[in-house]
Amino acid sequence: MPLPRRYTLTQYLIEQRRRFPGASGDFNALLLDVALACKAIARSVAFGELGGVLGHPSADVATAVNVQGEQQKKLDVVSNEYFTQMTEWGGHLAGMASEEMDAPYQIAAPHQRGKYLLVFDPLDGSSNIDVNVTVGSIFSILRAPQEVIDSGRDVVEADFLQPGTRQLAAGYALYGPTTMLVLSVGNGVAGFTLDPNLGQFMLTHPDIQVPPDTQEFAINASNARFWEAPVKRYVDECLAGQTGPRGKDFNMRWIASMVAEAHRILMRGGVFMYPRDSKDPAKPGRLRLLYEANPIGFLMEQAGARVSTGREPLLGVAPTALHQRIGLIFGSRHEVERIERYHAEPSRTEEPVHPLFGERGLFRAEALS
Repeated sequence: MPLPRRYTLTQYLIEQRRRFPGASGDFNALLLDVALACKAIARSVAFGELGGVLGHPSADVATAVNVQGEQQKKLDVVSNEYFTQMTEWGGHLAGMASEEMDAPYQIAAPHQRGKYLLVFDPLDGSSNIDVNVTVGSIFSILRAPQEVIDSGRDVVEADFLQPGTRQLAAGYALYGPTTMLVLSVGNGVAGFTLDPNLGQFMLTHPDIQVPPDTQEFAINASNARFWEAPVKRYVDECLAGQTGPRGKDFNMRWIASMVAEAHRILMRGGVFMYPRDSKDPAKPGRLRLLYEANPIGFLMEQAGARVSTGREPLLGVAPTALHQRIGLIFGSRHEVERIERYHAEPSRTEEPVHPLFGERGLFRAEALS
């Protein structure tokens, strides 16, 4: 029996260029550089403790924090270096921005500067790495402002503050039982699996689509006491199951790695919620708009899913800061639309149908305070 015809990532990008002549060779070459960085990270993840990349980058754990105020892992630092070193040399980039860097990364001499901007989270879910749970990398490509391209000047924060609708491509790499690259260049979503024998990403999941309906949701229930009323209402109705207003049972999932949550939803549907809450009034959300929410949102919309803050479509949000945080809800379209309706309706004062943290709920609120 003949083997199935598999396209490599390179062949796929060439085919996309033939179908859409606007895609340049520089654009494809940049994506291949990103894929190379992901392969290098996958190798480091696979070696784990054998490769000396687990734990914190210094003995003083208290000082091992990034610009986000979060504890860094060694692999956070290593992954960030792979992204910068493997993409800065090709002459395709005007600059980069990363979760792990306070300011934009400049393309320094002798490297040439190009017309694209790369934003990325080099290792999403890194808190899971020491316990061998799936992690990933997230990236997005934007076009640099014309003034930057013409002048060749250093990039500044304002150059990156573009809404998600202006992304040219986005994707993630997933480092799990197999390494996968999931990518959209604005023409649907395709999934590639890394063949360890060939060292090539092979097209294994063409034209990924998220089903519009689901019976599965993902949310961090430990934050329930901080949720806004529409989110509480939605979760309580799901937990009420067949006897509740939804008339069907739901399963709840939570991996604490958004890239892993997003992959599950792309593969079989579901809803992911990290909504705005009252836990920290200074932060309107937990996830970063530019290099987490927007890239995943781009992929989801290209796969037929819906992406929202709960109050408005996510990809239309105009960024105001490089490390801006935002509430995020994405997944099966009908469920996200329901959550949006709950946000748009007047506040409900009556007792929820099945309170998760009420007198008769699964947990007592005072036990979690």
